[in-house]
Amino acid sequence: MQHSGVFQAKLLLQTQIVFGFVVSFIALFSSDAIAVAVGSGVCCIANTLLAALIFRNYRAQEIPHLTRRFYQGEILKIAVVLSLFTLAWLTFDNLNIPVMLGAYFITQIIPTLIAAQFGSRNPM
Repeated sequence: MQHSGVFQAKLLLQTQIVFGFVVSFIALFSSDAIAVAVGSGVCCIANTLLAALIFRNYRAQEIPHLTRRFYQGEILKIAVVLSLFTLAWLTFDNLNIPVMLGAYFITQIIPTLIAAQFGSRNPM
């Protein structure tokens, strides 16, 4: 049986990954293509890691365990995001930081809004 939370997490991750590819493809024709790809890629990697940590052996009845795992996952996600952004900043010359952060932000927010519109349609 598929849990509603797992279904919604998969839907959100799929939407973010597709959105990240679309934004990165559109940015191929600009000078900030690497910054956009890094920003959207970091968002997708960090959120996939978080979802994998939270929803492995998922049991909704174990609220304290799930809450602890959520907070641990968020701390790890922040560490991964900061590490990947730092690595990108050290690796690429002339990386446009505002564009990179903007791509991260829109890859985080817009797919969440899209998934929220379609998330209530949970197939059995």
